[in-house]
Amino acid sequence: MPAKTVGFTAIDKPEYADYARCVHCGLCLNHCPTYRLWHQEADSPRGRIRQMELVDQGQMELGDAFVTHIDHCLDCRACETACPSGVEYGRLVEAARAQIERQYKRPLFSRIARDFVYRKLLPYPARIAAAARALRIYQRSGLAAAARSTGILKVLGLSDRERLIPRIDSRFFSSEMGQTFRAVGQRRARVAFFAGCVARVTFAELNRATIRVLQANGSEVVVPQNQVCCGALPAHAGVRDVARDLARKNLAAFPIDGFDAIITNAAGCGSTLKEYTHLLPANGSSGDHDRAMRFSAKVRDATEFLDELGLMAPLKPLLVRVTYQDSCHLAHGQKIREAPRRLIRAIPGIEFVEMQQADQCCGSAGVYNVTETKASLDLLALKMDCASETHAQAIVTANPGCILQLRAGSQIHGTGQEVLHVVELLDRAIAAPR
Repeated sequence: MPAKTVGFTAIDKPEYADYARCVHCGLCLNHCPTYRLWHQEADSPRGRIRQMELVDQGQMELGDAFVTHIDHCLDCRACETACPSGVEYGRLVEAARAQIERQYKRPLFSRIARDFVYRKLLPYPARIAAAARALRIYQRSGLAAAARSTGILKVLGLSDRERLIPRIDSRFFSSEMGQTFRAVGQRRARVAFFAGCVARVTFAELNRATIRVLQANGSEVVVPQNQVCCGALPAHAGVRDVARDLARKNLAAFPIDGFDAIITNAAGCGSTLKEYTHLLPANGSSGDHDRAMRFSAKVRDATEFLDELGLMAPLKPLLVRVTYQDSCHLAHGQKIREAPRRLIRAIPGIEFVEMQQADQCCGSAGVYNVTETKASLDLLALKMDCASETHAQAIVTANPGCILQLRAGSQIHGTGQEVLHVVELLDRAIAAPR
């Protein structure tokens, strides 16, 4: 019988100084999506922190129970917003997952899938494009329709997951890589655009809309050629060696001094890009930390940057009732709430209505909707109830993963609501010809 694993290794460990700040007051509980679903202390932020303490002290096995409760976490960081002690829970749970990655042997299929996604696919843009082309054939050749109609997906237990697969673009965001897009009118800023990884094949039009909106508001936009995945998904999964390697490649791809800001339209990417110093700490390789600090200081979410810069492009009226869903890593990770709302309200004709629990997670959470599909769909149902109550024609948000989840929700629950990114709404309203 194999020996039980207790304690954490020295590399990428949850630090005592970080988790000791938790006073177990319980103010996080009602803000935690999994606690609200299941009302289990072990699936609350303070419960997970307590388990980290016990494993670190050798009083609890780093085994199946610990892994299950850590895997159940969405890493939405809503608890950070609620916490009066300033516990950086996101850092703790990602470090705990790094320990799991190092010390725990997952089932064979899980190991194969994780190795493929995090090590063989995400770090390589060409492989992502090749996989996307294959998936596009499945989606548009009739194979997808046949798989649904025959019931084979239900037999294999894949019907829910298949509904959440993003539609692959007809034209990838590849020809734009390495290009510079001039500002419309007087140049007010020069920015670098972070294009993402999966977004290049599923959100190419969102990327193009982001560039158009930036141009229309006086920004010259450069799309650096050699950029790669931001590393968010590997970092959230505990595969931190891959995340660090991706961070270093992005630091090399972006000439920091040449830009006023580095822009992303993905809240999840932005949160990680702003926290590259966590991946590349001061005690790491020479120069990495300093460069990460300078890089992260220039990262701006597209809504944050446009709000700071100020809209100058003429906007035509859009006669539509909209509501806004806070992306977790924008609201809780980056603490940006009002900038997207101000941009929405700036559009003439918009009727803006707040939804209840706007900052509760929609259930997307990176790959959570694939790994924990039932919980993801339960959270999505709660979110769609709140969205439906607004009677809005469109749900606006600021993260591609949320867009995919909410589009699936609109279809599954029959609300008929369109789902858009904030910059897509602005792009529609820009009056200047293009």
